[in-house]
Amino acid sequence: MAFEDVSFELGYGEVFGFLGPNGAGKTTTVRTLGTLIAPTSGSATVAGVRLTPENGMEIRRRISIMPEAPGLYLRLSVLENLQCFADLYGVPDVRERIEQALRSVNLAERAHDLCGTLSKGLRQRVALARALLSDPEVLFLDEPTSGLDPLATRDVHELIAALGSGGVTIFLTTHRLEEAERLCDRVAILNTTLRTVGRPEDLRDRLFAKSLTVRTRAPLAEPGRIFGGLPAVESWSADGAAAYVVAVSDAGVAAPAVTRALVQAGADVLSIGESRHSLEDIYLELIDEDVEAGRRGR
Repeated sequence: MAFEDVSFELGYGEVFGFLGPNGAGKTTTVRTLGTLIAPTSGSATVAGVRLTPENGMEIRRRISIMPEAPGLYLRLSVLENLQCFADLYGVPDVRERIEQALRSVNLAERAHDLCGTLSKGLRQRVALARALLSDPEVLFLDEPTSGLDPLATRDVHELIAALGSGGVTIFLTTHRLEEAERLCDRVAILNTTLRTVGRPEDLRDRLFAKSLTVRTRAPLAEPGRIFGGLPAVESWSADGAAAYVVAVSDAGVAAPAVTRALVQAGADVLSIGESRHSLEDIYLELIDEDVEAGRRGR
């Protein structure tokens, strides 16, 4: 799938999430930045090197790509797979680099196991070890937890977080929005064009008004009298029989005032908390179509 009007920068050691529906251009972007596809227009700099045909080899020395499908030789052991790819990459100090990569993914004790006998989660770890062999400055991860169970997913998340903390810049494409929210310093949302880019908390503030969610044991007799005129309270609405959403300009100012007003009115307060929109809320606010489905329908 083609993409256009996409512009962003990544910082050193940043975990950057690249999100969007099927067919939005995520994998195409990764392949382009990874020199696997030649761009038809525009410009880019990858790991400090300008993306041009003559610079392709230099870029590939500085990056690594872990595709969704691990692509391992299942009849070879973990160690044999890594030795094979280390030879292909021309990795110096092969033994040391393999040992370091295996330690990074907690697989040193499984080095002699055949890859075909490993679970999918462990094979993903082997693929990640392979991607680390060249000691990349930028690591592209394309759906690294696709099809993994919760425990294996947690393990991969911990590895990604550790790599980011260690200074590796990570470009992560994923369909799992909770994964991006947990791991990423910033996210970009793509739907053939770039819809937005920023820190999840900044995107929440940009797209959604601040509000408090108030729950009481019984419905309030006169909620308008209680909420009306309070500091930093802009409006309110009922959210069920005994729940209320209070729009505020400053939650830190409004919450104590709302609490005092409820207590003075004799209300039994169950909870008062700032409403928190998830990354999924942000995504759904910006993405209103399935590109791939729409293309099939034409």
